[in-house]
Amino acid sequence: MMGRSGGMNEAMRQAARLQRKIEQVRAEAKTREVSFATVGDKVRATVTCDGRIKQLALDPDFVASEGNELALDALVAAINGALEEADKQVEAEVAKVTGGLKLPGM
Repeated sequence: MMGRSGGMNEAMRQAARLQRKIEQVRAEAKTREVSFATVGDKVRATVTCDGRIKQLALDPDFVASEGNELALDALVAAINGALEEADKQVEAEVAKVTGGLKLPGM
């Protein structure tokens, strides 16, 4: 019986270490920024890897020639693209820590 208990305790310690590493990766990612451009770099969004918008840029000539509606649609696309890329980067970092193992709730 002791062998099982010791093995279970070790597994719990390893899981706790893994969780701490994952939390560290996510905390470090909060400061990392990702940019994504649309419409030939005329619209750009920069976000942090924790989902905060840092900067938006619209080429004024593009807005003047294409109008507000298309410019806003392009801006939404740029923001969504940047957020998706940020998520991919964080997931890749977490996968390095977990060895690609999918863990529920992480």
